Amino acid sequence: MDFLHNFDQLEQVIRYFLAFFYTFVAVFYIFLISKKQSQCGASLIHMGHRFSLHWWNHLTFRMFRIVIWAVCVLRVFFPETDNVLMMLTSINIPIINYVGVLLLVLGFSLTVYCNFILNNTWRSGIDEQQTTLITSAVYAKSRNPAYIGVAASQFGFFLAMPSVFSLACLVIGVSALRIQISLEEDFLNKVHQQEYTKYKQKVPRYF
Repeated sequence: MDFLHNFDQLEQVIRYFLAFFYTFVAVFYIFLISKKQSQCGASLIHMGHRFSLHWWNHLTFRMFRIVIWAVCVLRVFFPETDNVLMMLTSINIPIINYVGVLLLVLGFSLTVYCNFILNNTWRSGIDEQQTTLITSAVYAKSRNPAYIGVAASQFGFFLAMPSVFSLACLVIGVSALRIQISLEEDFLNKVHQQEYTKYKQKVPRYF
């Protein structure tokens, strides 16, 4: 009985944590984008041409992040939402949930670190006017460290709240990241040519 009681308490803690975490992430990026846009006087959100692959990919990623936030907040007020999400009870155990929370935090921390490394060159999407190639710091070890952080957070979300819903989010999220990486590499190849080719030869795409 004590184990079941403690497990129920853990579920409650993680339930509230996820709602707080994704609310914090949303507020953080709203503040960050607003601040950077006021400093540089230009938009930081670039979705590409309407109905292009870049546009659809950006829209898909944005919408599913909003859905994740909404679901996490909804679970706090309506626990029965879990019935709709189809929880995977066989892997919904404390140690897995704890690992998930850790991955969420570490992944987000890595992404934020990368955003500060990019400084004023950071954009959401491909800005064809911003052609600076960053190859220092963590970008000297991986060409896509920020996306590694996002993927780690997405996997962490699945482990923290194992369900058919979070598994679908993981598949959609990782697929969107792979498409975005491919689009950005094509753009950088076109703009930087030999410089980017040499960079690719020295630095791996992920690890």
